[in-house]
Amino acid sequence: MTDVTVSPEQRRMARLAFVAAGTAVVVVLVAAGVRAGAGLVLTGAAGTVIALVGAWWFLAHRGLVRWLGGLLVVLAPLTVVVLYVQARLAWVVVVCALLWFVALACGRRALAANGVTARPVELEVPRPRRPFLIMNPRSGDGKVGRFGLPGLATALGAEVRVLDGSQDVAALARRALDDGADLLGVAGGDGTQAVVAGIAAQRGVPFMVISAGTRNHFALDLGLDRDDPRRCLDALTDGVEVRVDLCVAGDRTFVNNASFGAYAEVVRSPAYREGKTRTTLEMLPDLLNGPRSTALRLQAGGAWLAGAQAVLVSNNPYGSSDLAGLGRRPRLDGGVLGVLAVTVRDAAEAAGLLRGRRRSDAVLMRTSTEVVITADTPLLPVGVDGEAVMMTTPVRCVVRPGALRVRVPRHRPGAPQPRPELDWARLRELALS
Repeated sequence: MTDVTVSPEQRRMARLAFVAAGTAVVVVLVAAGVRAGAGLVLTGAAGTVIALVGAWWFLAHRGLVRWLGGLLVVLAPLTVVVLYVQARLAWVVVVCALLWFVALACGRRALAANGVTARPVELEVPRPRRPFLIMNPRSGDGKVGRFGLPGLATALGAEVRVLDGSQDVAALARRALDDGADLLGVAGGDGTQAVVAGIAAQRGVPFMVISAGTRNHFALDLGLDRDDPRRCLDALTDGVEVRVDLCVAGDRTFVNNASFGAYAEVVRSPAYREGKTRTTLEMLPDLLNGPRSTALRLQAGGAWLAGAQAVLVSNNPYGSSDLAGLGRRPRLDGGVLGVLAVTVRDAAEAAGLLRGRRRSDAVLMRTSTEVVITADTPLLPVGVDGEAVMMTTPVRCVVRPGALRVRVPRHRPGAPQPRPELDWARLRELALS
């Protein structure tokens, strides 16, 4: 048990989670009789395992095996439901589903109670005199034009450069600083933001994020409004400054993450931009099982790991339930890299991975200030904030604590609290405290 103080609400929610989960099992046993009920409970567990195996087959194979895996994913839980209905226990399925919903909700609330993180320190700074904003009209399905961002920013005193596809973003940013700009901002994807953020940090000027990209992960973790990028422009007139970490992989800066192995290979595919899901499904079998799979070796915080298929190095660790670097980070100023390495060889490890990464031997998690990635090839594909590049091995990733000054609106939604992983062992500690 940790030394963290347990609140009465945490204790109550943890106990309610166990009561709801236990009641779900009791309902089955009582409704069907102890012997038949035990059989139905085991049937439900078997259906879950079969569905997880089917998911692995679907991801790691093609052709007939993939179709069979897809059928298992659909038919296994459906068969369990049919068996319950045949036993005239359809109402039990509904009641148990509601009870498990309550158990999960109470469990996550209990675990999230101590997970609230303070907002970064906000500094009062003078309003920028010559802000320079770079806007990509193609990002986010045309958000720049749809929300009229260039005109709004110009009216607020900013110089705006709208990209036409041929400009060198880094050169534009450096030229603007040489001409006297005292703030650099980007309305575009995270990859473009990372390039300009690196230059802003190097020259010691503040950086501004406008959430005009597709996913806007960096904007989300800064607490900005991802639905209406116009609200980000409030930083020009009523803004404060926060300090966040900036990271480097090789010679490339990143604000979110650098990915290696399976994910980086998918990002590198020319077809990825046009059809991300289709391309991923087509490439995964070779990346997980075939000759294209690159076994990675990494050193992080004095520990070595060999044979990883995918490695994600992030600017501060992601929330505990995120495996793909598509979720939320509780903070951006922790001064550490988040390291996530995945090694999946068979259906059993895949099932453990899908159940939750803390309980899976297929996943290694840690934090470090430096990570070194090596492979048996001289060049390694890397996804740097979603942009595919080739880097010479070994690739060294480091964090630069507080290196980036970010100007944000004084009034903004704030970063949503990451949803905690449902850790039953931790819940038991809370319930018994």
